[in-house]
Amino acid sequence: MSEEELLSGELVVEGRLVDASNATLYGFIQVDLTRKVSVVYKPIAGERPLWDFPDGNLASREVAAYLVSKYAGLDCVPTTVMRDGPFGLGAVQQWIEVDEAIDFIDFAQQPHEAIRRIALFDVMINNTDRKFGHILIDEAQRVFGCDHGVSFHQDFKLRTVLWQFAGEPLSHEETQIVKSVLQWIMSPESEYFRSLLTDVEVGAFIDRLQRLTVEGYPFPSDEWPAVPWPPV
Repeated sequence: MSEEELLSGELVVEGRLVDASNATLYGFIQVDLTRKVSVVYKPIAGERPLWDFPDGNLASREVAAYLVSKYAGLDCVPTTVMRDGPFGLGAVQQWIEVDEAIDFIDFAQQPHEAIRRIALFDVMINNTDRKFGHILIDEAQRVFGCDHGVSFHQDFKLRTVLWQFAGEPLSHEETQIVKSVLQWIMSPESEYFRSLLTDVEVGAFIDRLQRLTVEGYPFPSDEWPAVPWPPV
């Protein structure tokens, strides 16, 4: 699904995902007379303030995470845009139909290449909330991550259920992925991405990528819980 499709047409809300702590709405975008696409809509107006993310908003971080996935070539985040809707400006993300036959908890604990790419992505964006339920596997066995609103903190706060790669060096391909993102973030192409975060968060993002190429996958911090709660 393209960004243009998510930005076009009327956004219609059909219901709310009740398990989410912030306003997370399910609906669709009427692309044209014959086609509509299902989406998740997270309006900024429905966000609850977080003590450790006092600046900016969660919706902007959702879009920033998508842009990192896109420009890294990881394609592990469903297409996400910032647009207006019935409850104001918010993040709108492509809805992924998951394969209910797959045990996603068991799958996520294995050293699958797709899971390793999610783990690399989480280190890059400093994801503080990678739960099993935030890993989506569709019927084509494509693996996506969702719910990245609490990412990009300037302090190391990685909380994830994907610690099976801790201490391992990056592969050559992974190193090239991180270096490509560093090249992008230093270019004018990243202007919109930079506008979504604070200057401090952008600086920390750059520092984190540079350390990642040298140090590889980190171990959990002694100063922050290693796994989000609940883990699912």
